[in-house]
Amino acid sequence: MYNVVGVRFKKAGKIYYFDPGDHPIRQNDYVIVETARGIEYGKAVTDKKQVDENDVVLPLKKVVRLADQKDQLNVEENKQAAEEAYQVCCDKVLEHQLDMKLVDVEYTFDRNKVIFYFTADGRVDFRDLVKDLASIFRTRIELRQIGVRDEAKMLGGIGPCGRMLCCSTFLGDFEPVSIKMAKDQNLSLNPSKISGLCGRLMCCLKYENDEYEAAKAELPDVGEAIKTPDGPGKVIGLNILERLIQVDLSGQEGVLEYTLEEIKDENATSVPATE
Repeated sequence: MYNVVGVRFKKAGKIYYFDPGDHPIRQNDYVIVETARGIEYGKAVTDKKQVDENDVVLPLKKVVRLADQKDQLNVEENKQAAEEAYQVCCDKVLEHQLDMKLVDVEYTFDRNKVIFYFTADGRVDFRDLVKDLASIFRTRIELRQIGVRDEAKMLGGIGPCGRMLCCSTFLGDFEPVSIKMAKDQNLSLNPSKISGLCGRLMCCLKYENDEYEAAKAELPDVGEAIKTPDGPGKVIGLNILERLIQVDLSGQEGVLEYTLEEIKDENATSVPATE
């Protein structure tokens, strides 16, 4: 077991584990930590706790110290500098006529590097752009191409539901979403109905998917012949969330609805096989 504290560097970013050492760190404290890209400023989103070896990436980086007011001012200055760098880079992209869209700019805490995030349909030759930016900012330059889902996470916005985007408010990681999830939930397959601002399938399709899969495993298939308390019939519809089964009874008019328990009771009895 390892003593760790969970640290997040962005509002809805991933949580990374660090060794808290002897520092009196509590949830919501700001800390200075050592990362693969240098010294960074982050927020502790958990108290000190113990986790299994399989849950950490070794070697475990350490918390350098608790952050102070001076560090907060440094972060604000970096944000201001990043806004100015964003405009400079936009001008340079136009000057070089590059087919790319600048999304965000970020300075590392110690200002050893400035990172430019962009989207593009394909590969972009930005070697001349990097040279220009390096001569202007006099520091290490990194241009990082991101996907449209990452772009939506960075920029934020309001989804079709009227709420702020999940990815920009609380989702730390993107989980795979498939069209099968929409089909299982009997949703319209119209792309405009099931796509988010990023143009990809909405992340919320994943939220109830496990419940739908569990229900479908228990319920009979549409078109299947089953026994009911009122006689044999054929399944013509399912209410998955309420576990209700719509059945067209043989020789009777109309459709009746049964609970899963009623159908199970009728189909539990089986005729023993004869030798």
